[in-house]
Amino acid sequence: MPAQPNSVWAIDIGNNSLKALHLSYTGGAVEVIGFDNTHHGKILNSVGGAERDELIALSLREFVTQNDLGKDDVIVSVPSQNSFARFVNLPPVERKRIPEIVRFEAAQQIPFDIDDVQWDWQTMSEPDSAQTKVGIFAIKNEVVTSALEHFGRENITVRYVQMAPMALYNYAMFDYEGTDLTRSDSRATVILDIGAANTDLVVATRSSVWQRCIPMGGNAFTRAIADAFKISFDKAEKLKRTAAMSKYARQIFQAMRPVFSDLASEIQRSLGFYSNSNSDTKLSKVIALGGGTKMRGLLKYLQQTIQIPIERPDSFKRLAIGSGVSAAKFHDNVGDFGIVYGLAVQGVGLARVECNLLPRSIARSMAWAGKAKYFIAAACILLLVSLMCLLRASLDGIGYRNKSGVRADINNIIQAASQAQTRLDTEKSKAAASKAIMEKEFELFNYRDIIPLLHETIISTLPNSHNNPEQKQLYQAFDIGDVESACKIARKDRKQIFITSMSVQFTDDLVSEKLSTLGSVRGRPRRDRTSRKKEEYKDEDDEHSEFGIVRRRGPARRAMPGRGPARGRPGATMEKKEAGFVVAITGYSPYRDLGELMEPIGAGNDRSRWGVVNRLLHLDEIADGNSPFKLYKRTDVSHFKLEIGKVSVEEQTPAGVGLSEYRDIKPGGITEEVLIDPMTREVISDVAELEEGKEKLDRSGNVIYKANDHWFILNAKFIWQNAPAKPLVPGLTRAGVARSGIRRTGR
Repeated sequence: MPAQPNSVWAIDIGNNSLKALHLSYTGGAVEVIGFDNTHHGKILNSVGGAERDELIALSLREFVTQNDLGKDDVIVSVPSQNSFARFVNLPPVERKRIPEIVRFEAAQQIPFDIDDVQWDWQTMSEPDSAQTKVGIFAIKNEVVTSALEHFGRENITVRYVQMAPMALYNYAMFDYEGTDLTRSDSRATVILDIGAANTDLVVATRSSVWQRCIPMGGNAFTRAIADAFKISFDKAEKLKRTAAMSKYARQIFQAMRPVFSDLASEIQRSLGFYSNSNSDTKLSKVIALGGGTKMRGLLKYLQQTIQIPIERPDSFKRLAIGSGVSAAKFHDNVGDFGIVYGLAVQGVGLARVECNLLPRSIARSMAWAGKAKYFIAAACILLLVSLMCLLRASLDGIGYRNKSGVRADINNIIQAASQAQTRLDTEKSKAAASKAIMEKEFELFNYRDIIPLLHETIISTLPNSHNNPEQKQLYQAFDIGDVESACKIARKDRKQIFITSMSVQFTDDLVSEKLSTLGSVRGRPRRDRTSRKKEEYKDEDDEHSEFGIVRRRGPARRAMPGRGPARGRPGATMEKKEAGFVVAITGYSPYRDLGELMEPIGAGNDRSRWGVVNRLLHLDEIADGNSPFKLYKRTDVSHFKLEIGKVSVEEQTPAGVGLSEYRDIKPGGITEEVLIDPMTREVISDVAELEEGKEKLDRSGNVIYKANDHWFILNAKFIWQNAPAKPLVPGLTRAGVARSGIRRTGR
């Protein structure tokens, strides 16, 4: 292969989508600088002829529109059908006779007429090996021609063509360098690429590769569903993708079970044939790729059937992600990028198999086309230089004689330039002082990210998919606005906390700074309801814990501040000043016991039982021992206070909790003002209990109300560890307050 470029585009047109990877190789590191995964309008093998060509053309056109190919080389894959790969040991001959022997072997080994295929070969044995082993690779002309026609219509110049199985082999040999795969021929790795129409099975060792195309893929499962439910292919495809969340999941997987069995049998039969033919080689593991591996339960079933460990990569070990590439989106597509990864590795010259199946006539035309422009440019430059020399000699003679004034002007300009250079040097000498001034001004921005980081740290302690994995689907439903899925869980069973406001105030002395009043109970004054003369609660008293937690049962009132440090009293010990933040957080929760979510009793060191306060106490463990913040004096009520009360229209519920709305919830069609959840539209304020269609009364004839959601106000202080002696950040002063009205539950 010729000298390789610094970057290359690798493209694989599959039945379901066009996958592309833009790879660069600089300074010994391979880096992703772009990628694309363009889905076709329809699955290609579900249509034929002109419609299939049109779908490919549309996908290529969209890819070219969204990506700048520039002058980078393009390498493409061709499917494994009608492809051929064979490894043979040559007899001892002189090295110059190897091409002749290989051509003879190719004519004997390739099961097609040698003129009907594009073929190439490569030495696979080590340079110091006593035996010469070569790989012969071939694919039919019509397969290559058909693939290149699609690119030609979009003016994409293809420089390399490789078979998909060999691309998978190159991927495994490069990404798993240093493992048994690249160290020994006695242990083989199986690469299984389950596509839409076919499954490529590749058995790889250090110096050989064996391939088989199994004509069965994801579409076989779709057809099984379509036949079982008597629906169209497109509807069956959608049903297959959502099978795990469907209420018909059992029937769907029952319909696909025969396909599971058939695919596993074909894979087992292929591996058995390989093992019988290569008894000295042990199959160590299976690397599963392709869109079909996303099907729930498939890999587990295959592993149980073939009794070989199966792994599905979620990242590439030797591939760095460029700064302009979304790492999250790229990792979502890792399973589909095995072929393009192997192609790109070959494009930058790092592949084990470097054969090129590009038709020789096209390769020669490209080579001469590339050289022709240099020949023409050289001739034009030579002619132009000759004419310019002749003209210049004539003009110089005339100009020198007739333009003495011009020479005088030139001298004046030279003098002016010299003076300008002197002034420039003078200004450059001032550069150091100017730089120092600019650096001092920019010191103001050194700590501008600290308050957003504190916000993120506090938000990370709320119940979310990481902290409460048993309700992961609930949090995912809220993230995407899926109200219907979220409401499948009873409201009082939802371990959620919604933050309605958060204030952050910097102070250089946490000891003397008072807790914020921005989180105080306020906003809604008491209102009398039509049928309520006296408030009824199960417990009218507030519950105070020794650590500053106030659980409100009756009408909301301010928490007792308790006894703080002995500031200003005779004999008091002066505490060391510590810089940090005074934080006030307001929110509410639908869970039946908000206190359990905030700080469950007896949680201790059991992280699975920790609440918000427990996590705030262990920020270093959450941030891998590197949190810049630390909760200040949790047990001192003058520095930490948590108020909890029930959400009510009448009482002083914190501002921002719920939306006010009138609803018909009372007997007789009488509407009443309630507070509702902005997203699910559920009632969150207390409502009258009903009994036989009437309001339930106590012995005194008063209406009994039951609580729904509960609000909370958390006032706390956080030490800013390693804080600067004199913060120079706008906003990190005593007047600096950051507020957030974002409704958050964490992820």
